[in-house]
Amino acid sequence: MNTIFIGLIILVLIVFLMRNTIKEKFSTDKTKNYTIDDRYNAAKREREKEIDHLLSKMGKNGIDDLNEKDRKRLNELSQK
Repeated sequence: MNTIFIGLIILVLIVFLMRNTIKEKFSTDKTKNYTIDDRYNAAKREREKEIDHLLSKMGKNGIDDLNEKDRKRLNELSQK
């Protein structure tokens, strides 16, 4: 009886210590199941967020409030 109990405790400890490895093997990765449309829409949302951030930095003076790097990035994003 004691050996079964000790064996069960050891098994639970091993499973607890290796829970991340077990989870990675048996759970599906959600990013692998993205369709082409999902990836395109996610990238589009990221571009829109970045454009919104750059536009919010412009303030009252317009494009003059942006530094050269930000202007270049805004131009790149608007071309896509």
